[in-house]
Amino acid sequence: MPSREPTREADSSPGPPLAAALTACSGGSSGSTAVGGDAEAPATSVSVNLTGKAAAPGGPVKVTLAHGKLKAVSVTDGEGGALAGRISADGRTWTSDRVAAPGTAYTVEAKDTDGGSDRAVFATAEAEKVNKLSLAPGKDTTVGIAQPLSVVFDHPVKDKAAVEKALKVSTSNDTEGSWGWLRDHSGKDRVDWRPKEYWKPGTKVTLDAQLNGVDTGADGGWFVRDYTTTFTVGAAQVVKVDLDRSRLALHRDGKQVLDIPMSAGTPGGEKASWRGTAVLMSKEGTINMRSETVGLGDAYDKMVDYSMRLTWSGMYVHAAPWNAGYFGQANRSSGCVGMSDADAAALYGQVRVGDPFEMTGTQAKGTVAEGNGYGAWNLSWEDWAAKSAL
Repeated sequence: MPSREPTREADSSPGPPLAAALTACSGGSSGSTAVGGDAEAPATSVSVNLTGKAAAPGGPVKVTLAHGKLKAVSVTDGEGGALAGRISADGRTWTSDRVAAPGTAYTVEAKDTDGGSDRAVFATAEAEKVNKLSLAPGKDTTVGIAQPLSVVFDHPVKDKAAVEKALKVSTSNDTEGSWGWLRDHSGKDRVDWRPKEYWKPGTKVTLDAQLNGVDTGADGGWFVRDYTTTFTVGAAQVVKVDLDRSRLALHRDGKQVLDIPMSAGTPGGEKASWRGTAVLMSKEGTINMRSETVGLGDAYDKMVDYSMRLTWSGMYVHAAPWNAGYFGQANRSSGCVGMSDADAAALYGQVRVGDPFEMTGTQAKGTVAEGNGYGAWNLSWEDWAAKSAL
């Protein structure tokens, strides 16, 4: 994901003769300088709200002309990045759309309608604490119809509204959706963007997280870069897991393509499976599963093939040949959905990260929580949208 490291210094060398002096202090001014002959441009005065080498970050850059009208203003950092902005209706003030980032040196160049121009430099103070994030799904991936955009933060986010405003989602077909704040299974702050309904196949999605310069609060710190990710939605696939019948079916474009006998978690205790909609988080192949990692003591320690993760708490779909006597008959696993090697291979080969697994039945220990994997689909649209900070 592209990033831009903070620039420590800006070029402050003098330029050619100037028609109007721009002063980098609030309310500062100076006289004009003749350009191109005896004609002299009118005196002008411009002020910039941020000055010095340790200006406060987190606010917009504001350039104000004392007399006349501004024609153009540019504010750039040492890497060539620019802060876009706009001139007020009266032509007197230019204000940046985005805020000044911490630890960054900026050059301001302004022109007025009478031909006056000059430049000024300032730098913002370094961030005492930096916040970072992780994004899902990965960039340029193709995912299933239930995959949310998911952002997990390294440090607590107090100003959730400021962060959410900086997260720009665009889709190829104007999909309706909403951000929702939740606590990740890891205990960290997290915000997910979920469409109102499952994605339409072929939808292209972009997240432009314009976070550089956003302050997340005293315990969280500042963001010092932007983030972006893009993905495409694949085929309309839904896996239906019937816990009471001990069967699993894969549906593609509304048609059933696989019907598999399976055995899920033993009902009546912590070994039971979850109900509700889970989203396939990852296809992990052959992995070592140990019961102590999910709070079940020394119940098992096995190498497991065709492992497909559904929750952070350890619910998988995978091959479980040792449980063959229960497939299609009863649920007798330690919480996962197990099936034969052949059936697991067939399912593993066809499902995609982001596919929904809709699990129904009475033999469950509860519903998948929104932070335990991607459980947002277990909330109504109204309840999910209410989790937005805006």
